[in-house]
Amino acid sequence: RMCAIPSKMIYSSLKRWCNSHGHTESCTITSRIFANSITLPSTLGVAAYCDYNNDGDAVRSSVSISETQELNGENMVTPQFNQIYHELSIIHQKLQQEKLSQREYALKLQKRECFVAEREVQLCRHEAALTKIKGVEEEVHAKFQIMKEQYGAEIKQLSDALKEKTKENKRLKTSFETLKELNDTLKKQLIDVTEQNKKLEVQSRKVQARLENLQRKHEFLSVQRSKEATFQDRKSVKSERAIAPAKVPLNSHVYNLLTVLMDWISEQHLCKLIVEEEKENIHKLTGTFVFSKNYVQEKCVKLLPLVVEQLQWLPFVNPNLHFPVVKCIYWAVRQLDGSTQHAAMTSTMRRLGEDLFKGVVPKESQHNSSEQSTDSKAKAASFFKSCNLSLRVVSTLIIIKVVTQADYLAQAFDSLCIDLKTEEGKVLFLDYQAVPIILTHLRISRKGLLSNAIDSLLQMTTESRYLNSFLEACSNELFFRTCSVLLRSSNLDIQLLEKLSILLQKLSKIKSNKKMFELFTLHLMIQELRTTHPDHTFLCINLNSILFNLGLIKNNPIESSENASD
Repeated sequence: RMCAIPSKMIYSSLKRWCNSHGHTESCTITSRIFANSITLPSTLGVAAYCDYNNDGDAVRSSVSISETQELNGENMVTPQFNQIYHELSIIHQKLQQEKLSQREYALKLQKRECFVAEREVQLCRHEAALTKIKGVEEEVHAKFQIMKEQYGAEIKQLSDALKEKTKENKRLKTSFETLKELNDTLKKQLIDVTEQNKKLEVQSRKVQARLENLQRKHEFLSVQRSKEATFQDRKSVKSERAIAPAKVPLNSHVYNLLTVLMDWISEQHLCKLIVEEEKENIHKLTGTFVFSKNYVQEKCVKLLPLVVEQLQWLPFVNPNLHFPVVKCIYWAVRQLDGSTQHAAMTSTMRRLGEDLFKGVVPKESQHNSSEQSTDSKAKAASFFKSCNLSLRVVSTLIIIKVVTQADYLAQAFDSLCIDLKTEEGKVLFLDYQAVPIILTHLRISRKGLLSNAIDSLLQMTTESRYLNSFLEACSNELFFRTCSVLLRSSNLDIQLLEKLSILLQKLSKIKSNKKMFELFTLHLMIQELRTTHPDHTFLCINLNSILFNLGLIKNNPIESSENASD
């Protein structure tokens, strides 16, 4: 759009615009131009064109003069005005460029202001966080100081408590040492008292045994005196008769007949002992077992006192006839095993044991009654000390069976061990089924004779042709039950354990005995003993050998020990 503007108005507008936009240099040039020129002619008009963009900013502005000149019909453009116009155009362009640069600078300032504002906000946040952290740090320091004080107080308290405990422990230690000394003194006193008690018990037993011997001797002497008195009465009555008495000589053939009968009874009836395993089968097969057993025992009860009485007359009989009598006595005593009638014959058994142990010495009255017999030289009848091995072994077994005196039993076991070193002694031991007799003394209550009893069994385990027979005789419930009871006791010595382990090791080689070991839990006790006594090499080897024979371990300990020794 075109508009006519006076020169003064143009000058004032340009000056005002330059001042407002800070373009002092352009304003100075313009003022100089307008100062040199006088007032423009009135015919000079300026046409200003202003183009605007969408934002309302002036993009291009130009001043047209030719149109005004054409309108006025005059050519008024002078060189000076063209120069002014040209300078104004240059100023306008510079002003446009400056405006753009100012706008860009304003945008940069705005961005800078936003960045500074964000930075300020961030710094405020950091300041608040630092303030908060400072407060937390102070609080932590305060709590740490409190905890440090509490810790110091607790340390002091625990130190005091530890000192008190230390003092108390010292007092307890001194008290314990005092009690220990008192305990040691009491133990010594107890040992002394125990030894004294044992001595007194031994003395008491000796006195009791002596008293019993004196009582038996008194009873025997009383019976003997009554017999002598009766004999004297009969003799006086016979002497009063008018006819001269004819003294009957002692008939030794009667004893021959007696010994033959005793041999027959012993070998056909009395020697047939029934072991425990066979009793139940006999009960099932026949109902007469109890009756026959009681019948035999009753006959033995009647027979034994009479046969024992005949021992007093054996010094006048041929010594070859002594053995059948003793053998009959042995089997009769064995038939009374486990019966109630055995206890009723205590005096008979005691007298039998003494006669067999000491022997029988002929009395004066007996010698007078047999003085008419031809070549009758009375000698003491020896049984336990006899030179005949069979008579000595059987007498020893009877003594072990019926005697209760420890000194008699000790000598009997020693004699038996010596006799069992021979093959004949082992045969007699097996023929007379002596294993149950020895087992009666394998008890922890008879500790003094326990070693002797095991030694007699060990003599039978030596290498001989009768070893298998002996092991079969031991392969029964009675033997394994006795060993089980013996192993359960905690007072058994190591030497006795070693001896017993030898017996069990021999028995474990028989496969049928495995059920006996399992029945009485011997394998469990053997495993426990192996761990209880690991330092005793010989015992451990025997125990391991037993377990190997039972199939409980794989390695043979005997072979491994031999390899180690090699």
